[in-house]
Amino acid sequence: MTDTAFYEPLGDGRFRATRATVGPWSPRLQHAGPPSALLAHVLERLAPRPGARIARLSVEILGPVEVGEMRLTAAVERPGRRVQLLSARAEVGGREALRAAAWQILAEPGRSPAAGIREPAPPLPPPQPQAFFPGLPPFPYGEALEWRFTEGHFGQPGPATVWTRCRIPLVAGEPLSGLTRLVTMVDSANGVSWELPLGKYTFVPVDLNVVVQREPEGEWVGMAAVTTVEPDGVGMVRTRLFDAGGTVGGSLHTLFVAPM
Repeated sequence: MTDTAFYEPLGDGRFRATRATVGPWSPRLQHAGPPSALLAHVLERLAPRPGARIARLSVEILGPVEVGEMRLTAAVERPGRRVQLLSARAEVGGREALRAAAWQILAEPGRSPAAGIREPAPPLPPPQPQAFFPGLPPFPYGEALEWRFTEGHFGQPGPATVWTRCRIPLVAGEPLSGLTRLVTMVDSANGVSWELPLGKYTFVPVDLNVVVQREPEGEWVGMAAVTTVEPDGVGMVRTRLFDAGGTVGGSLHTLFVAPM
């Protein structure tokens, strides 16, 4: 791993994707995790207010995201004192590749009592060999994170639970936030919990929907992911997201599934 960040800022809303964004399927294409996290990064800086944070982020994946220069724009779609709707778009080569919407909510300690189940996180395992999909070489995005599984593995079908840590920043010179740590990781939920043979089927996420009930803390975040696929080629991935303090939220992916 030689890249020092997933993206280099170029100014005027432009970023250059480094090799660290490359996923397992083509050296020309980014894994959707880093560009989705880049949208979250831009949205967090769009309309910062004391106590306000993004509680839900939805990303529509409009097509393959090529490695190269990206242009991001963002806007406040629905302003409000306590609740705001934000939006952002990412263009690559003049084509809109990703579109995001986010609800920013003012969080006020003591506004409501705590309620509901607080599910604890699994223990963080010791370091593990960083092995990825069987039959495929290691890929830069995978190597840019550290992975520690408590259930399942990249090479094993079925549900998986994994802790992750970003080895590099999302944007050079910028600290990672709890939200960007989560989003960088969570687009890999369908990859860690795959159910159909990797060489025979494609299962492509067309969106990402993340709800964050509290701000993640610490450099380690994790997910417990489960994939289901229907006979008509539509699937879903659902996750529980956690940090050392327990559950922080959850996510859903919609999958397009077809023979290779």
